[in-house]
Amino acid sequence: MYIPRLFSESDRDALHGFIERHPLGALVTSSGEHGFFATHLPLLLDRERGAFGVLQGHIARANPHHERAASGDSSLVIFSGPDAYVTPSWYPSKQEHGKVVPTWNYIAVHATGVLRFIDDRDFLMTHLDRLTDRHEASQSHPWAMHDAPLDFLEQLARATIGVEIEITALEGKYKLSQNRSAADVHGVISGLDASASAHDRAVADAMRARATPP
Repeated sequence: MYIPRLFSESDRDALHGFIERHPLGALVTSSGEHGFFATHLPLLLDRERGAFGVLQGHIARANPHHERAASGDSSLVIFSGPDAYVTPSWYPSKQEHGKVVPTWNYIAVHATGVLRFIDDRDFLMTHLDRLTDRHEASQSHPWAMHDAPLDFLEQLARATIGVEIEITALEGKYKLSQNRSAADVHGVISGLDASASAHDRAVADAMRARATPP
């Protein structure tokens, strides 16, 4: 990923936090025989394993990804956050010199790592239990794995293959108008804050967290 210095984020805790808040990743692999192949899947991060952590997920056995890639292959997982179009009309500098153009603000994190497929019932049941607990925690009446019949869960597990990626490199791109003046940054924040789009307002919040006071 091309990351100009101003947009670079390398703090491991910050990148881990982003992954945990945006857990749907795009797992991308490539082989000479099959070319590129991608699967979108929710992933759990274990921060404590390895130098950069380990990602765990699962795919359907019917998904040919486990046939088009092999354990030990290099892989890339792309996590995306909020994004928003930025109109130059929000820049005060537009009135000063007019040398402004539209752009797009966004956050993305790339995790490169070693892929492993895990065809193991106990791994899958434990993983699915952890994944469910993680995302049901905010529900008023959380669903749990034991709410479903065991034979039904066993059937699902047989139709699933586990995925694990040991992360070997993490990089983050936080493109949030850091190349603009403070006045332009706050002009963009004000414009996004006024938007009806929750995505736009989320970008404004991310910009606000990094911006210097006006």
